[in-house]
Formats: sequence, structure tokens, C-alpha cells
Amino acid sequence: MGRFRRMLDRLSSSQEDLESEELREDAETAGCIKIGDCRDRQIVTVTGTLRTVTLRPRAGVPALEAELFDGSAALDVVWLGRRSIVGIEPGRRLIASGRISMSRGRRVLFNPKYELRPLGRE
Repeated sequence: MGRFRRMLDRLSSSQEDLESEELREDAETAGCIKIGDCRDRQIVTVTGTLRTVTLRPRAGVPALEAELFDGSAALDVVWLGRRSIVGIEPGRRLIASGRISMSRGRRVLFNPKYELRPLGRE
């Protein structure tokens, strides 16, 4: 009965729900913490898909900002002093490590160590 119920749930779920579920499972299998579980000042390794990438000045210094989403929550990733990074683009999967900061209720990761994930299925 459980298998039938899961199949029925998948058929009635929206595309966003299915993608979020896939991202949460991916984070779990990669051994990463869910973004929704991250706390202020915690050192973490997270993974997800970049939703947006923009260039914004921060205190007069260029900063490349990206939103990383793993199905549980979003995290702002900021590279200070960078205008662009090869491979950092919307839709790309990424693993990032560093210390979480809270800014106006949002989780932020400044200048993380990162690894680009392969495009497509692994």
C-alpha cells in the first residue's frame, strides 16, 4: 500500500514539489546539511541548484551573489571582490562549504569553498 500511495502522491504533485523532493534527496545522499536546518554561525556543507546569479556592489566592492536552493530553503552565496566565476550560473548544481551568517532573516554564506556539480544526472 505504501508504494502505491507514493506513486499516487508523485502523480498529483506539482513540478516544483517534485524538483524540491529531488534536491532534498540529493543533499541527503551527498552527506550535506539541509539549508533549512542551518543556524547562524554554523560551519556547514550544503548543496543545491543556483536559482539566480547577480552582480551587486557591497561597500564599494563588487560582489557576485547567487541564491542556492536545496528544496528545504534558500541560501544567499556571496563572493566578495568577484565579478564573475566560470560555471556559476542559474541552473547549475553546487556544493558550498563555510560559515553561515544571518542577514535580515536570510541565511548567507560569504566566500565559500565550492565545487561545481556535473550538469545532468550523475
